[in-house]
Amino acid sequence: MDKKENLHAGHRKRKKEQFRQYGLDPFADHEALELLLYYAIPRADTNPAAHGLLRRFGSLSDVLKASVQELQEVPGVGENAALLVRLVSELSRRSQLECYKPGMAIRDSHEAGELFRRYFWNESREIVVELCLDGKCKLLALHRLAEGGTSGAALSARDAARRALNANAMFVYLAHNHPSGVAAPSQEDWAVTYAIQRSLSAVDIRLLDHIIVADNDYVSMAASDRNFHDEAYRKWGET
Repeated sequence: MDKKENLHAGHRKRKKEQFRQYGLDPFADHEALELLLYYAIPRADTNPAAHGLLRRFGSLSDVLKASVQELQEVPGVGENAALLVRLVSELSRRSQLECYKPGMAIRDSHEAGELFRRYFWNESREIVVELCLDGKCKLLALHRLAEGGTSGAALSARDAARRALNANAMFVYLAHNHPSGVAAPSQEDWAVTYAIQRSLSAVDIRLLDHIIVADNDYVSMAASDRNFHDEAYRKWGET
């Protein structure tokens, strides 16, 4: 081992010991990434790659949102390092959802919103999902209906009803995320919501709400429209 490798080894040992004693609190964002990359880049200096990731994506949160392909575009970040970063992000998201198990009661839009807020944590793609509940509002299943936003969801109205019916659902919460950070529903969101609502109603399943998640917060479309549950009233898509 040459002098440079000895220097890196000593630095890594000190950083690992610092983490062991104090956790990540004393670490700057680039130092936290540098530490993580040790386990995918065994010998090279990971400091330049850590700085490069933050320059490319702007924040630690956005680094964790990036795809494997995007991460590999940063100099010094190979496939193993990119996969490790994605794995950490996905494990963190999964751990936030551990408390939501089949049979758990989802009693209102607030509890549904909290579930969806965690589900969409650090998600950079726009995704549409449905949450299926039984007659006592207990969780049966969570289905991913579409990726790419509500523009593709109109074609999934029948699929949403079929999946809910197969799950023996009586109630459904619909949700999608706005990675842009603006949670306000668009006209297209309303049109798709009511298309799916009609499709579910045709098989005696009630759509309770459509939740839009953005920037770790959420908006209830049912709360935005007092006629949301009125079967005789539809704001969009009837003509």
